[in-house]
Amino acid sequence: MAVNSAQTPAVRKAAAAQAATLDELVALASRLAADGLMDMATRMSAVLLDLTSAGPDPQEAVRRIRSGNLLKDNAYAFVHLATTAIELALRKEVARLAPAAKPQAASPLTLSLVPLEEMDQQLAFAAISRPFDIQQSERLASLGVRLGVLLGRELVRANHNPFRPEVFLRGLQEAWHEFEPDEASHGLVLPLLRPSIVFELGPILDALADKLKPVRAREERFAKTDDSARARAARARRDAAVSQQLRQLFGAAEAPVGAELAIPMIPNLPQGSGGWRPSAAAGFAGASAAGPAPGAPAPVARASAGAPLAEVLETLTGSAPQATAHEVFYLPRLKQSLPQGSLSRGDETTLDLLSRIFETVLIDESIPQETRELIAFLQVPVLKAALKDRSFFFEEAHPARRMLDLLSHAGWEQAASPDDPVYRAMRRGVDQVRRQAQPEVFAAAVAELEASIADREQREEAAIAGPIAQATRQEKQLAATRSARKAVSLRLAGDEVVALVGTFLEQRWTPVLTLAYTIEDSKPGAVDNATRAMDDLIWSVKPKATHEQRKALIKSLPALLTTLNKWLDATGWQDAERLQFFAGLAECHAAIVRAPIEISPERQLELAVEAAQQDALRRIALEQAAAAEEEAPLDPASAELARLERGMRVEFTGANGVRKLRLAWVSPLRTLFIFSGAGRQEGFSLPAERLAEAFRSGSIRVLAPEGVVGRVLTQAVGAAAMNDPAHAATHAG
Repeated sequence: MAVNSAQTPAVRKAAAAQAATLDELVALASRLAADGLMDMATRMSAVLLDLTSAGPDPQEAVRRIRSGNLLKDNAYAFVHLATTAIELALRKEVARLAPAAKPQAASPLTLSLVPLEEMDQQLAFAAISRPFDIQQSERLASLGVRLGVLLGRELVRANHNPFRPEVFLRGLQEAWHEFEPDEASHGLVLPLLRPSIVFELGPILDALADKLKPVRAREERFAKTDDSARARAARARRDAAVSQQLRQLFGAAEAPVGAELAIPMIPNLPQGSGGWRPSAAAGFAGASAAGPAPGAPAPVARASAGAPLAEVLETLTGSAPQATAHEVFYLPRLKQSLPQGSLSRGDETTLDLLSRIFETVLIDESIPQETRELIAFLQVPVLKAALKDRSFFFEEAHPARRMLDLLSHAGWEQAASPDDPVYRAMRRGVDQVRRQAQPEVFAAAVAELEASIADREQREEAAIAGPIAQATRQEKQLAATRSARKAVSLRLAGDEVVALVGTFLEQRWTPVLTLAYTIEDSKPGAVDNATRAMDDLIWSVKPKATHEQRKALIKSLPALLTTLNKWLDATGWQDAERLQFFAGLAECHAAIVRAPIEISPERQLELAVEAAQQDALRRIALEQAAAAEEEAPLDPASAELARLERGMRVEFTGANGVRKLRLAWVSPLRTLFIFSGAGRQEGFSLPAERLAEAFRSGSIRVLAPEGVVGRVLTQAVGAAAMNDPAHAATHAG
C-alpha cells in the first residue's frame, strides 16, 4: 500500500511552519494598512466634499456631500470596518495558496457562466489596480519570489500573490459598502481608490519582503566565525547528562556493601612522575618498605569494618601534625590502606572519584610545582566537604569544587614572584581550609581568589588597551569595507546595470557604503539610507515602459540626487569626474523619459512585471547562495577556531619548542586573537586566518578548556558506561 507523503510528520511540520509564516504576514500587512487608514479616510472625505470635481448631476452632488460628511463624522467606524475587511480579504487569498485537499470521491465536472455584472466588476478593478501594479511592480515581483521560496515553488505569479494591490482595494470597497447604507452611493468609492488617496502600499510590501528574508545577525554579515555559544550549549547539555548519571550513581550507592562499583579502580601512580611519590603519612599501606619517613608519625590502627569514611579521616588526620609537601595524605593510596569492606558504597564511590580528580592534577606537569603542592594539601579538606555534601559532584558552583578548579586553572601560570597577589590568595585560601574545612571557609577563599584573578585581568586589559583599541579600529574598518564590497557586487551581479552606474558603484559608492557601515553604531540607519540610495539609483536607469513609471522617476529624482550628493560630500569626492558622472546620469534619465511608448497599457504592465520578476529571481538566488555559504558547516580547523574563548589555554609547537599561552583577548568580530605567556612576560597577536592554519597543521591545541573536576567526572562516567553490561549489550555487534 502506497504511503501518502503528504501525511508524513516532516511534511505536516513543514506545512505548519509555512502556515504560521503566512499568518504572520497577514497580521503584519493588516496592521500596517490600519496605520494608514485614518489619513486615507480624511483624504476621501475631502475629495467627496470638493464639488469642483463633481459632475452636472445634482443628485450625484447630494450623495457626495452626504457620504463625505458621514465619513468625516464617523471616520473611526470606517477605519474599523476597513481593517477587518482587508484582513479577511488577505486571509482568503492566503488560503488559496495552500494545495486543495483531494476530494473523497470524484465529482462530475460542472460548467457555470460568470455573471456579466461580476465580469464588469473584474474589469473595473483591473483598471483601478493597474496604476498600483505598475508603481509596485518590482516590490510585488520580489515578494512573489520570496513567497515561492517559502512554499517551495519558483515564484508566486502576480495574479496569485495574496498581497497584490487588488486585494487591498477590494477590502476597501467591501468596507465602504458596509459603511455607507445608501446603495446608490456605493459607486462613489471606486474613483477614490487611486494612489494619491489610498495608503501607501510600498512600505507594506517592503516589510513583508523583509520578513521573508533569511535572518542573519549583524556580526555574521560576511563570515560565520563565532561558534562559542553553540559549544557552551553542548557542554551544558553534556554536563547535565553527567550530573544526572552521578545522581543515579550516588542514589544507588546505598546498595549492600560488596556490590561491584560502577567506577573503575584507580591505577597506581607512576613513581617519580612530576616529583610526586606515595605519601609517608600514617595509615598508608603503600608507604616505603623501609618504614615511615624520618619525623613522620607512627601508623595508627586500621579502622574497624563498616566505619564511615569521615571517622577514618578524623582518626588519620587527628594523629598527624601539619604535614610538609611530601608528607600529605594521598587519596589514591588511602583506599588501599583500609580493610576491604570497611567503607559504605557511597563513601567508596566518593573516594574513587576524588582520587581520580587529584591524581589528574598532581601528575599534570603543565601546572607549576608550587601550585600542585598547594592543591595536594586540599585532598582531605575537599574529601570531607564532598562527604558532607555530595552536590560537589553535581554543581560547578559548589565552593570546594570551585576552589579546586580555580587553583588548577589560575595556578597554571607560573607566578612572577612569591609576592604575586593571585599566588598569595591561593596560599591563604589553602591555609584557611586546611584549618577548617567548612563550606563558608571554602566560599570565603573562593571569593578572595576570584577577586584577585579579576584584578589581574583588569591590569592585563589596561596593559594591552592601546593595541586592543588599534586592532578594534582596524577590524571595524576592514569589516565595513568587506560588507560594502559585498553589497555592491550583489547588486551588480543580480541586475543589468548600465556601465556608467556600474562603474560609479564600484569606484565611488563602495567608499560611501564603507563609511555608512563604519558609523552605523553611532548613527543608526546610515547603512539603510546609503543602501536605499544605491538601489534607487539602479532603478532610475532601468527602462521605463509606462507613463506611470516615468512620472515616478521624475518625481523621485530630486530626492535621489540630493542623497547622492550628501554622501559623496562626506567621502570627499569633489573633482571634475564627479561633474561628468552627474552630467552623464542626467542624459541617461532624459533618454529614458523621452523614449517613445508604442505598446498597450496591458502589455506595458506585463513587460514591467516580467522584468521585475527576472531581476528578483536573480537577486534572491544570489542571496540564497550567500546565505548557504555562511550557513555551511565549518571545517574542523574553523570549528576549533570558532570555539576559542578568552581565558582558554593553548599549546603552540614550533621551531623554538613548545609554548603554553593564554588567550588574553578576542576582537569583537573574531578576526584577531591576542595571547599572553606565563608570567605575562610575552604576548603576541595572530589573525584568524593564521590561527586557523595552525589548527589545520596541528601546531596548536587547546589545553583543558573546562574545569578539572568536570573533565574527570565526565571521563569517569563515560568509562563506567562502557563497563556497564547493558551498555555493552546495546552496542554489541
